Amino acid sequence: MHEEDIPRAGQITAAATAFAALFSAVGIGLYGLTFFYDFFVKDYGWTRQQVTSGNAYAKLLIGPLFGYLAGYLIDRYGPRRLLLVGIVMAGGAMVGLGYVSTLAAFYVCYLFNALGYVFGGPLPVQVLLSRWFTKARGKAMGFAYLGIGIGGTVVPGLAYWLTTQFGWNRAMQVLGLLMIAVAWPLAWLVKDAPPAYRAAAPGSAAPTTPLGEVLRTPAFYLLLVGSMCSIGAVGGTMQNLKLYLSLDHTYGQGEIARILSLVLAGSIIGRLLMGWLADRWARKHVMLLIYVIVAASIPLLLFAESWTMLHVFALLFGIGLGGDYMIIPLMAADLFGVQRLGRVMGFVLTADGIAEAVSPMLVAGLRDRMGTYRPGFLLLMGLAAVGAGAVALLPQKKQAI
Repeated sequence: MHEEDIPRAGQITAAATAFAALFSAVGIGLYGLTFFYDFFVKDYGWTRQQVTSGNAYAKLLIGPLFGYLAGYLIDRYGPRRLLLVGIVMAGGAMVGLGYVSTLAAFYVCYLFNALGYVFGGPLPVQVLLSRWFTKARGKAMGFAYLGIGIGGTVVPGLAYWLTTQFGWNRAMQVLGLLMIAVAWPLAWLVKDAPPAYRAAAPGSAAPTTPLGEVLRTPAFYLLLVGSMCSIGAVGGTMQNLKLYLSLDHTYGQGEIARILSLVLAGSIIGRLLMGWLADRWARKHVMLLIYVIVAASIPLLLFAESWTMLHVFALLFGIGLGGDYMIIPLMAADLFGVQRLGRVMGFVLTADGIAEAVSPMLVAGLRDRMGTYRPGFLLLMGLAAVGAGAVALLPQKKQAI
């Protein structure tokens, strides 16, 4: 299937849908939620570990149970149906979190948040774009992942304004409804794949190549370990950033909102830059550059003694954050092909989700026990370095399987 054979209107709709889904499920549903963590601590007396445990326990339960299943369903039936369900789950979870006052209810809402992330987030988006784009796949993925950056950039300021006007509980409810309003209509309109792709696999989109052949390659495990470590470092930093700035350094809510927005604004630069580079350089080299940036930026937060240094951290970390999630499916498609990408990414994103869930709770738990974030941030620096090392060992070309 050649790029010129694919309808332009369909590509535009697919890219817009991917952008909106990531804006909602990740930009608001993942990064937007961290803005409210300190309110749960202050108003309900919960610990830092408890407020980060909702995401952790939900991802640990939902990821292994539904990650590979979602990948299989996408490969067989297409990503559109899962997007429709996932967007409602993610938005509904945010609305529900605005009503909770107990840990039990908090955990239930986070279960739906995790389901929304699996069914309506990166996994179906990556497969959707990989089917609709060939030569321009890096640019398309970069554009779609701008949704996370723009969502994450807008949400702190919007959440701060909504909180000052209506209270933080109502602010969460409004954001949940916004998630559904932005993404669901486009997911309804998008097609699973262009006509040329559907004609090539009549009757079923299910690939015939056994996944077991992929699982026997060292490259799969290097990609798995590398992405887990880097995503764990990114998640551990982002999930604790608001708590660190608000409760440990007592910055004001408006000041913190600007820092969080700067991180996600930096991610926009990262996605555009890394998406452009991914269509020109070997994907392995782009991935390694991203992971080195992540590893190098975390020490700036740990040793930030001034407001200026904090801004430097936010911008640099944001650039690494922007490319981190986007480059994984591009590298996987290069190594293992598009036909089985849903199942491959089902495994990889499940593992990444576990790392992203466990590391924030572990870092927060260390802070609760030791009274400082230093041990936790040092742990994240080590994770990021291991991730970069694993990527350095990846091959550049598609595996003979």
